[in-house]
Amino acid sequence: MPAASPDRIGPNSEVVRDWLADYVIETMRTETLEQIVARLDSAIIARVPELADRDVRRDLAASTRAHARVVLSGITSDTFEYTLPEEAHAFARTIARRGFELRMLLRTYHVGMEAVLDYMTEAVDERQAPQEIERAVMLRMFERATKWVSLSVELLTDTYMEERERVLRAALNRRTETIRALLAGDELDMDQAAVRLGYRLTQRHVAFVLWTDESESGSGDGEVIGVLERVATRVAAGIGNGRLLTVASGSSGMWAWAGLDDLPDADRIDQESGALERLAAGLVEAPVRVAFGVPAGQVAGFRQSHREAVAARQVTERGPAGTPRVIGYREVEVAYLAGADDAAMRGLIGRELRALSGTDPNAARLRETLHAYLKSHRSPEATAKLLGVHKNTVRYRIQRIEELLGYPIEQRSLPLELALACVAAYGVAALP
Repeated sequence: MPAASPDRIGPNSEVVRDWLADYVIETMRTETLEQIVARLDSAIIARVPELADRDVRRDLAASTRAHARVVLSGITSDTFEYTLPEEAHAFARTIARRGFELRMLLRTYHVGMEAVLDYMTEAVDERQAPQEIERAVMLRMFERATKWVSLSVELLTDTYMEERERVLRAALNRRTETIRALLAGDELDMDQAAVRLGYRLTQRHVAFVLWTDESESGSGDGEVIGVLERVATRVAAGIGNGRLLTVASGSSGMWAWAGLDDLPDADRIDQESGALERLAAGLVEAPVRVAFGVPAGQVAGFRQSHREAVAARQVTERGPAGTPRVIGYREVEVAYLAGADDAAMRGLIGRELRALSGTDPNAARLRETLHAYLKSHRSPEATAKLLGVHKNTVRYRIQRIEELLGYPIEQRSLPLELALACVAAYGVAALP
């Protein structure tokens, strides 16, 4: 690229457009774009921590990604004719639905613009552009970013206000505020809260969270919420007494509680491992996923069961592809608690499983056999039935496992079971 004098290079110069065109080609690659989105969102959440909630952060990422694609596709054009992406409107509606003030939306965009300019400064420095081109590129980026944020704030303020007005007019607002207060442990008149919610808080209930696979949802946020509401209704009727309380937690997420009083098999649902999941499995279809807390009573149980449902979802999202669409906290509690400290969990797995912590098919088969053996109370016959193999095959594998471990299974059965539960929940990503 021939050198040019500083007085001939401005933000709209051909040499600047050429530099930006090369930058756009490189940046629009999926991996690079996702890294930029993650960096910008982390910078925003560091300054606006209320956005760290799982569902809100997911909507923020979708909005950031869509913004980036639109801006990058038009950055070399001399005209400013951008159309705000639907994901940006969905994020603004989420902010309104969650009861946040408009200033949080405005702050998100102003912090986002700062993060974009910081990133571009580094990007230009890394490419070692001549000083006159670097200056012109940054001027163009500042001009476009300022116009973009101004346009976004203007249009999204309207979107936010329309959604906020709709929510304020509806009982949904009272429901959302009451649920937030209950989960926060605020002092409330429980009788009044029950009336507002249309849901009896003194009963025994189970909390569950619903969400959609990001790659499969594909519909507008209003349609997705409708799908989640229908699934929640089916689940409540299938596992409980039909009494249901729901609230949207994002454009593709929902929190729900189902009443369990007056059920003939309530004890089984409470005590039998996997009972809830088996009852709900046939009621949940793609792209919806459901995570259950443990059934509990009164307001304390309302909160506790919800915390557990959210924790179960977290394990599912960290786990491998192909995990069941319905999961219960009881099934993944050990993995959730151990996974709170990722380094410690990996240390446990590596220390206890030793040669069984490999990623090859044989190591995976031996881990599966050992896990089934421990869950079957060390019975080769029960393990064989669970795995669909001959009992002598189980005995041979157990012998081989003990050779690889270097000690009898009974000597450290509990830590072995903990390590295996983590691998079962998080997949090979948990292996050291």
